[in-house]
Amino acid sequence: MLFCFNSGEVFQAAIKIEENGLNFYTKARKAVSDPDIAQLFASLADEEVGHRKYFESLLSEMPEELKRPTVSDPEQEIGMYIEALADQHVFGPGTKQADLPANLATVEDALKLAIQFEKDSVVFYLGMQEATCEGKAREVVGLLVREELAHVRRLSLHLKKCSADVKACSLNWS
Repeated sequence: MLFCFNSGEVFQAAIKIEENGLNFYTKARKAVSDPDIAQLFASLADEEVGHRKYFESLLSEMPEELKRPTVSDPEQEIGMYIEALADQHVFGPGTKQADLPANLATVEDALKLAIQFEKDSVVFYLGMQEATCEGKAREVVGLLVREELAHVRRLSLHLKKCSADVKACSLNWS
């Protein structure tokens, strides 16, 4: 790799992605009739809040040298690039999913999209981890990858349950 992202850049992108996930899970929780699925979405929304707060805390406590550009970037293009990556993430404002969950017909659809969101988060974070120079930032992003994988497992279990009992998994987007 020609350059590394600094920790500040990685955490800014992560904060944005966690906010996007929070918005989706909050809307989805309100729309489902199944109490187990609603609780799952509420729990995931809470975890997204926790992740965001953790990143914000790390960012605010981060030494300035870990926030300095790793290459000359007078036009701030690296920051814009990372922001564009985060915005093109599944639930970002630059995606057709930004209007969700109104476009989803079933709880199964919502669960499948949430699984895709979490998988995309894993891929994004692995890429950011690989492109980050600082050891501590790499470790923290690695922890987040494991969290996102746990979300995929939880969502997949609920999807399997929902597939078995379609009547319990109705939607009411309002």
